[in-house]
Amino acid sequence: MSKDKDRTIYRRSSDNKWVDKRNSAGRGFVFDTQKDAIASGREKLVNVGGGELTVKGRDGKIRSKDTLGGGNDPMPPRDKEH
Repeated sequence: MSKDKDRTIYRRSSDNKWVDKRNSAGRGFVFDTQKDAIASGREKLVNVGGGELTVKGRDGKIRSKDTLGGGNDPMPPRDKEH
């Protein structure tokens, strides 16, 4: 998978809004809630064929990572988060 498809969800400190941003982009989509930003990021990743979604918490630390779409992994991870 290409790194330029990966997306990050984070909280913008200037106005406490949540941003869904492609890692290679300069700007992102702004949302009032983290839930809405995550839903947007998931939808966009599935539409482009897959990638990694990184979600950061209010403190800026990585809270969750998830690989979406594309590929048939014969040995998928057995995480309990997703």
